[in-house]
Amino acid sequence: MTTADLWRPLAQRLRADSIRCTTAAGSGHPSSSLSAADLMAVLAASHLRFAVDDPRLATNDHLVFSKGHASPLLYSLLKAIGLIGDTELMSLRTRGSRLEGHPTPSIPAVDAATGSLGQGLAIAVGMALSGKRIEHLPYRCWVLLGDSEMSEGSIWEAFATASHYLLDNLIAIIDVNRLGQRGETALGWHTEIYEERARAFGWNVILVDGHDHAAIDRAYRDAAEAGGHPGQPTCIVARTIKGKGVSFIADQDGWHGKALSIEESQRALAEIGAPESITVLPARPEAPPSVGQPPPSPLELPKFAIGSAVATRHAYGEALRALGASRADVVALDGEVSNSTYADIFKKAFPDRFFEMYIAEQQLVSATQGISARGIVAFSSTFAAFLSRAHDQLRMAAVSRADLRLCGSHAGVSIGEDGPSQMALEDIAMLRALHGSTVLYPCDAVSTAQLVVAMADLHGISYVRTTREKTPVLYPAGERFPIGGCKRLRSSASDRATIIAAGITVHEALKAADALARDGVAVRVIDLYSVKPLDARALREAADETGRLIVVEDHRPEGGIGEAVAAALTIDGGRMPLFRSLAVRAMPGSASPAEQLEIHGISARAIEQAAHDLIGRDVLAHDLAVRQ
Repeated sequence: MTTADLWRPLAQRLRADSIRCTTAAGSGHPSSSLSAADLMAVLAASHLRFAVDDPRLATNDHLVFSKGHASPLLYSLLKAIGLIGDTELMSLRTRGSRLEGHPTPSIPAVDAATGSLGQGLAIAVGMALSGKRIEHLPYRCWVLLGDSEMSEGSIWEAFATASHYLLDNLIAIIDVNRLGQRGETALGWHTEIYEERARAFGWNVILVDGHDHAAIDRAYRDAAEAGGHPGQPTCIVARTIKGKGVSFIADQDGWHGKALSIEESQRALAEIGAPESITVLPARPEAPPSVGQPPPSPLELPKFAIGSAVATRHAYGEALRALGASRADVVALDGEVSNSTYADIFKKAFPDRFFEMYIAEQQLVSATQGISARGIVAFSSTFAAFLSRAHDQLRMAAVSRADLRLCGSHAGVSIGEDGPSQMALEDIAMLRALHGSTVLYPCDAVSTAQLVVAMADLHGISYVRTTREKTPVLYPAGERFPIGGCKRLRSSASDRATIIAAGITVHEALKAADALARDGVAVRVIDLYSVKPLDARALREAADETGRLIVVEDHRPEGGIGEAVAAALTIDGGRMPLFRSLAVRAMPGSASPAEQLEIHGISARAIEQAAHDLIGRDVLAHDLAVRQ
């Protein structure tokens, strides 16, 4: 039996299993799965190169269901190739099952969580880029797209980036089944428009009947061999019928995301007439080369003299370059601002390991995720304000349990004259809210360099927030900054209050502490460089010993450092101290950095005044309560 003989029975089995598991679950997307069954059957039987006994083999092809709601089809395919069994297939959408409503990497052969439409192709761009330019391995990346998600801007960022980097190892398959969630899609069956758009982005494009197995096979062969178009990614535009194979739902509106009843399922399965079972073994890829990454060399971090003025964004670039010199698995990406984030220091040292994503922040984050999925240590940077464009990509990366290392520069009002469009004032809140994230906000070059090095070995999403302005170096070379820690910069047994700051406001806090000391008032100053996780024990100690906390941050109060500190103190159940939060509450305009700090009440003078106000409030009564 040839592989071509398997196409039809496999497609019918995929349809049958997609119906069976969704009917058992009472929910899911069978009609969206049925339309692409032929496309996946031909791929699995004749073109996918995948070692079923070694799903993590470096040369395996990658299959990304950007159309994540068609997960019943993916799971049915995994059953057909022997990665899961029928019992597990029938556990779809049940508590404790790996087979969730949309795919996640808890399942073998799934590289990224999908389901928020428009992201799968961009992640695959990162994986394909890694295969071409970093790993130099011959694997291919196949991506199943739905026609509805072709309206997402992130899709076209991916199209542009893939052609720019000549990713002829990337094949996008658009399942044009005409019907979306609530009716016809924007383009319906006008496949020629998809063709024109993809060609305009420099792709090799092939139009097929998505139910003609021979035509699908020819298209895949053309794509896999670069079709005589080396350097061009391929887009296969497949006209299909939603609900194909079941006459009473085929091309019928109202069936999106609707499972068939038991009676409807029985009728459908009788009509499909699939074989009881079928197993298909994909072709095994060639073995990866035996030569791996060279071992790390000794890390030599840049030296910064205490008291010298260095912007933390500059320290980020220097630390990244040092990491790159030590480790061959470190790469960097940037969103066309590398001369401001200082990622260009890495770029100049290691041009083959730097990837420009231009002004496409969604693609920046997704490519970083795709590269990281290949085990590469990828850092990406842009202005912190513009990471908000990619919040959904960050959210889904957290669902994927992806390792992302992000740098957001030009944070807060302290950037000065550029005004509010460039000021990140919500980024800490955005990153703190992500599951398993780490949020770091260093105040000087030494702490920045140490934290960037630590990020290289962190799991999950880690974020370092850097400052535009030069700030004095406070710490000696070699000072350690454990994740989840903080530093006491001023401390005495007679401290009347604690000032908690991070980043730019640490320097304002120190100025305020010096001014207060001249007035005979001792205060503690804490550099909360690790915002998440934070050092709850040190905060509790400061609260109990000084009775008053002033948190000052160059960020909105909502979701910022003040709320993080207050939450930590509330959770531990101890006595709440007198508390003051200084944050950016008004809408900024253009002004100098120093003026911005004054205007928004986060300057040294504002901190000093807040301390006097807080200490002067019921001093005797409160001090007695603290001592008891």
